[in-house]
Amino acid sequence: MNGFPSMAALCYVLSTVLYGVYLFRQKDVLQKAGFILAASGFGIHTLDILFDFFRLGYLPLVNLRNTFGIASWSIALVFILFRLKTKIKVMGIYAAPLVTLVYIASLNLPDISRETSGVFKSSWLVLHVIMAFIGEAALAMACGAGILYLIQEHAIKSKKRGFFYSRLPSLEQLDAAGYTSIVVGFTVFTVGLIVGLVYAKMVWHRFADWDPKEIWTGISWLVYAALVHERIAAGWRGRRAAIMAIAAFALLLFSFLGVNMWIGGHHGGFVQWKM
Repeated sequence: MNGFPSMAALCYVLSTVLYGVYLFRQKDVLQKAGFILAASGFGIHTLDILFDFFRLGYLPLVNLRNTFGIASWSIALVFILFRLKTKIKVMGIYAAPLVTLVYIASLNLPDISRETSGVFKSSWLVLHVIMAFIGEAALAMACGAGILYLIQEHAIKSKKRGFFYSRLPSLEQLDAAGYTSIVVGFTVFTVGLIVGLVYAKMVWHRFADWDPKEIWTGISWLVYAALVHERIAAGWRGRRAAIMAIAAFALLLFSFLGVNMWIGGHHGGFVQWKM
């Protein structure tokens, strides 16, 4: 095994620590250093994925360890882009620990080998998986913005304002960031699903076969579609939008992981973890 995973993990852990200290100390140099370390971890993580891709000849996504690795990479990517495009510095207190937790979990799962077929070597599959994961990562950021919104709202309504009031952005900023993340995530996720449908037609000669994963993913897609529609048509925003962003992501998380582990289906191989 190469040393990339250990180096990436170290960068992610240190980034999490610095963002944690930044939450208390509010020194701008801390969040800048935390962001640089997160970006460095992402760069090393990318090299590790590419190393495995060229070594194996296909995207390393054949078990739960690989799945968690790609998931953490996607969250790190979206967080970096989010930070570069917005002024919300404090989002790292949510994103950095999430990336670290998922990545460390991946490194501690068994690297189960299994026979692969041409299915794993298709560029269509790579595009489907990457687009879906990046879309889900953006929706994870929307969930984080929703959590921070509720915390800030509680701080504003309390008489003493409290610890978080001066440390979190305004409700308007968090609401806008959450909605932007949902729109971007929903769009990219939708493209990923379309690519998956086309690829399924090419490989299995049908767009779908009512696999449990496909059903629950479709339900999650409909929930986010309703969220976007209600924002545009009914002006959903604020507390309601924040709660819905959190609930929708919980459903998406279940369709991503829970369905494969507890219900089964032909996607279950991607989260194989038992010896």
